Parts: sequence; C-alpha cells; structure tokens
Amino acid sequence: MILYFRRLAHGVTYTRWLHLCIPVLIFSVWMFISIDTWYVPALVMLPVGLIPAVRLEEGLQAQLLLTPGERGRPDARIAAAASATWAQRRRVVLWIQARLTLSAVATLISVWLPVMAFDLLTLSSRATGGNVGLLTNLEPHWWYALLAPLPIVVMLACMPALGDVVTALARRLLGPSPKERLLALEERTEQLLERNRIARELHDSIGHALTVAVVQAAAARTANDPDFTERALTAIEETGREALDDLERVLRVLREQRTPSTQRPTLAEASRLFDSARASGVKLDIGATGPLTKVPGPVSREGYRILQESLTNVLRHSGAVPVRVWMSVADDWLELEVSNPLSTSASSPGDGSGLRGIRERAALLGGKAKTGPYNGEWVVRASLPLDRIR
Repeated sequence: MILYFRRLAHGVTYTRWLHLCIPVLIFSVWMFISIDTWYVPALVMLPVGLIPAVRLEEGLQAQLLLTPGERGRPDARIAAAASATWAQRRRVVLWIQARLTLSAVATLISVWLPVMAFDLLTLSSRATGGNVGLLTNLEPHWWYALLAPLPIVVMLACMPALGDVVTALARRLLGPSPKERLLALEERTEQLLERNRIARELHDSIGHALTVAVVQAAAARTANDPDFTERALTAIEETGREALDDLERVLRVLREQRTPSTQRPTLAEASRLFDSARASGVKLDIGATGPLTKVPGPVSREGYRILQESLTNVLRHSGAVPVRVWMSVADDWLELEVSNPLSTSASSPGDGSGLRGIRERAALLGGKAKTGPYNGEWVVRASLPLDRIR
C-alpha cells in the first residue's frame, strides 16, 4: 500500500491525470449549448477517429503525457504515426470513445470527491440538519470531520489506477501493429549493422594504412639507404592517399550521403594490397584458382577486407616474414587463406577487434572464418558462400 501511494510523488501520475481531463473541455463547451444532449460530442468524435492524422495527434499527446520516458524512442509502445490501414482507424475510434469515458470518470472523481469532503466538514460544524451539497437528510455531528479526509484518500488512490488503465489502453489501441513493430525492428537492425560495418571499415582501412606507414618508416630509418628511403616514402604516401579515400567514403556514409557499395575495393584490386605488403618487406607467395572476377560484389568486397586485415596483422605482429596467400573459387564457395610462420619474438594477434571483424564479415555472408595457430603458423582461413548472394 505504501509503495502504491509513493507513486503520487511521480510526475507521470499527474501528467496522466491531465491527459484524462483534457477531453472534458469539449463537453464543457457543449454544456453551454445544450445540457440535455451531452452525448452529442461523443457521436461527433466517431467519424473524426477515421481521419489518418488523428492517430498521429493522439499518439504524440499520449507519448508526451502517458509515457514521457518512451517519447522519441524507436521501441516506444505507443506509435506516433498517421493511420495507414482501416484497422488502425477503427482502433483510433475505439481509443477516442474509451478516452472520453475515462475522462468523464476522472472528472467526476476530481470534482465530486473534494466537494463531498467539503460537505462533510460543513455538516460537522452545523448546528441543524438538512441538505448540504451532495449530502441530504443527515443530522450534523462532529465526527463527520473525521470522515472528511476519506474522499480525498479515495481520489488520490484512483489517480494512479486510472492512469494505468488509460496507458494500457493507449498501448493497446495506439500501439504499433505487429507489422509496424517488425518494420521498426528491421530498421533498427539495419542501423546497427551499418554502424558495425563502418567500424570495421575504419579499423581495416585506417589500421592497415597506419601499420604500413609505421613499418616503412622504421625500415627507412634503419636502412641508411637513400633509394630505399625514397621507395618507403612513396609507399607511405600512396597508402596514406588510399586511407584518406576510404576515410572520406566512410564519412560520406556517416553524413547520410550514401556512397554506392560498388565503390568499395574488391578482390580485383587485391594487387595493391600485395604491392603495399611487398614494399614493407613481406615476401608473398600468392596462389589463386577459379574465376575470381566472377565472385559477386558483396563477397568480393568482404574478401578484400579480410585479406587486408590479415596482412595488417602480419605486419603488426610478425613484421617482414614470408606470407602465403591462397584464393580459390570452387563449388560456389570463395576460400581465402593467409598464413605466416610464428616466431618466438612475434607477438600474438590475440583476439582483438580485427580478428573479430573477420569473423563478423564471414558470418554476415553466411560463411565462417577461423583464426589461430596451426602447425607453427598463424593461419586465417575464411569460407564465403557465393550461391546465397546470387
């Protein structure tokens, strides 16, 4: 009981009560016209609920006053959108009639119970009996003053209860339909996937460029060879330009200036990855079978990023070591494998965001990826299906 009455300290209890009392304004104006036809406003509101924009207005008002904590959230249980189907319009009609009914109940409680409390106080202080407001044919007595707080307590107890009732009805009648909830969930999922994709793109492209630049700069500093230093600076410049292009593309996506995904690099451009790795001192052994040029765009783009992250890890953790790259297209699968020897001085790639990104890329395409040591080598192996994309 105490916990229930604690709700009277919450602001939402009073905003819900205000929401209940607002429709009384319509009846109040009509009462000046004809008190005998008090039901006319309810009849007039029947066709009004069929107007699509009324659902938007009622939804915004309900979100603001009934569920302020959910206002503006994509998972709000009260929709703020115009009616798109006749089923939604019928639910709005039912909502308006239910709201008018609850409004009448709330108004009677707000007016009659305080008046009754005042009448009890008045009757307790009178010397003679008679009619006092809502109370009739009662003899005055002092103990009516003890009953005076009871109507106020009842009114305060009704406020949270009626607020819960009107909120439940709003969620039921103004809430999103199963189709709307599914569309909102799909939109939210797409946003999360897009954010994860952007994070992977930034990690792979910028991480690769910085790794190459660091390796090249360190090698140029220790080589003491002007020609090698010139080649290293050229490689750093080219890698930096590519990273800037990738960064600009990702920033355009963040600004909602959508860039076609076909502008992302594919396996057909893997040679620039290999050239960058060779310029950093890596000895590459590259093998390929099958028609790589016929790999679907989404698979080819993700395959490029998997190769990029794999070579970046080699440079970052093992340095200039021999690396074997194998690419194969057969039986509707793209197989990628990057392996390099492990040494005692090399640091383990661990399980950072780069390796996690490789597995995520493969999983999004319905494939799988494995990373880890095998027979004295660090191996990255990815299998990406082609038939699911086609």
